Amino acid sequence: MNHTPTPSQIRDTVQARFPDGRAFDAPIGTTLEAFIEAAQPEANGRIVAALKNGRLRELSHPLQEDALLIPVTAADSDGGRIYRRSLCFLMIAAADEIWPGKIITIQHSMPFGGYYCECDNGGCTAPEDLQQLKQRMQALVDADLPIHQVRVPLEEALELFRKEGDLEKANLFAKRRKDYLTLYELNGVRDYFHGFMVPRTSYLDLFDLRPYKDGFILQFPRRHEPDKLQPFEDEPRLARVFQEYDDWLRIIGLPSVAALNSSLANGRLQQTILVAEAFHQQQLAQITAEIASRRHEIKIVLISGPTSAGKTTFSKRLAIQLMAHGIFPVTIGMDNYFVDRDITPRDEKGDYDFEALEAVDVTLFREHLKLLMQGEMIEQPLYNFHTGKREKGSTLQIGPEHVLLIEGIHGLNPKLVEGIPPEAMYRVFISAFTQLNLDKHNRVPTTDTRLLRRIVRDAAHRGYSAADTIARWPSVRRGEKRHIFPYQNNANLFFNSALVYEMSAMKRLAEPLLLQVEPGTPERIEANRLLAFLQWFDPIPAEGLELVASDSILREFIGGSILEKFELWRS
Repeated sequence: MNHTPTPSQIRDTVQARFPDGRAFDAPIGTTLEAFIEAAQPEANGRIVAALKNGRLRELSHPLQEDALLIPVTAADSDGGRIYRRSLCFLMIAAADEIWPGKIITIQHSMPFGGYYCECDNGGCTAPEDLQQLKQRMQALVDADLPIHQVRVPLEEALELFRKEGDLEKANLFAKRRKDYLTLYELNGVRDYFHGFMVPRTSYLDLFDLRPYKDGFILQFPRRHEPDKLQPFEDEPRLARVFQEYDDWLRIIGLPSVAALNSSLANGRLQQTILVAEAFHQQQLAQITAEIASRRHEIKIVLISGPTSAGKTTFSKRLAIQLMAHGIFPVTIGMDNYFVDRDITPRDEKGDYDFEALEAVDVTLFREHLKLLMQGEMIEQPLYNFHTGKREKGSTLQIGPEHVLLIEGIHGLNPKLVEGIPPEAMYRVFISAFTQLNLDKHNRVPTTDTRLLRRIVRDAAHRGYSAADTIARWPSVRRGEKRHIFPYQNNANLFFNSALVYEMSAMKRLAEPLLLQVEPGTPERIEANRLLAFLQWFDPIPAEGLELVASDSILREFIGGSILEKFELWRS
């Protein structure tokens, strides 16, 4: 084959290639949406964006050079965020028409797929109000209106936010270094949103509104079933966790990222850290007091929660609190109850699934729990991870002054403790349930808090790069959804491990790790997203990290925990 270059005409077209091998030509500047509509590629869920040569782009993005396009759907993590963000803008634009001057705050997510929202000064919750809002949203969807970016001078944007009473946005962006801000516009309504949007309102035809508490829920499809809405499930205890944290933030004067930044700039760093840690201490004291009040009844404390929730530090701090009440925890290593390797279940890829409940000898575990509660002595198993076989371990017997402390992903699964009297158990579900939102319309997902915690910890203690941790994250999340979250409502109490200052504390540690992720990789897309929202948090100076308590949950991730070598009597 002759590889000698030959003269050619300058093209006025670009070519989009798709993973299935097809290619389409169109004039330079043709939008990604037009190529997607021409190709009609197979996809799970509606296509809401695309990867252009490995970089996430909106469908309204004009193609200026040849590129490989990979569709992004509402079933993908980035696509799901785009759909939800766009739906929020649709709601805000519709509300601006029917309730001029009224500000809607998007508070937190609901597990079945929805955002809990509130109107300033109340209102907006009557069935007729929500019906009016829903009808106007649907009318905007039917009108197929464009959602487009508008670059405006920064001062103009700040004046817009102040005029609309959105002082959180005005204060947040007042320190922006660039002299412009990119807003989105829909039907004459302009607002800032942190992330991409769908190109037109017709993409947003799947939603619902329903009254809830002092506000309402904007419902959207979940990623695992992107073409339907899930049934409504009330989560009163989870809602109470969010409400208590929101009330607490307002009491201490930190309702937003802008307020946190102001607090740090005005010399209130130590106060902010101490008060945040006191909030954790209050929760711990409540749990300990409840267990102590039933000390003759409760023999087992079960602790579960997703990755990077802070379970290890929480368990040790709880143990110390219990010992101060004369109750002495004994831990049981659930890993020692693994079944032999040759009968360990496998996942869909054929790998050993050590997270499955069937990987544990539940029958033996329950039998040992019952014997220990009766004051009997047991001979514990000892799992040999090299041979994949169980061996004989040490003996154990507990007295009336002891309580069994069991931490693990199956801690709240009722099958693990089937046959144990309910009154003999106390269950705690721990997670970072809350996070400061950027402003009234831009949430910081709580899963991002845990992901950043894990990135920082993995780099410091496990030798993993940020790219390694990000690549593993989808698998971690699948395991949580399968083995942990379905059982969270079995808990007696939810412990919120979030700390109001932690994004500012971790920013200095996380940013260098995220910047090391290789450009052009899928992991870099996620790294860029995390970097983009971290930019709005002012970092705590390196010397300021010394103010973080040595037994803080945050120390589990940033290092320096006094509890790292603290060990309970382990069975």
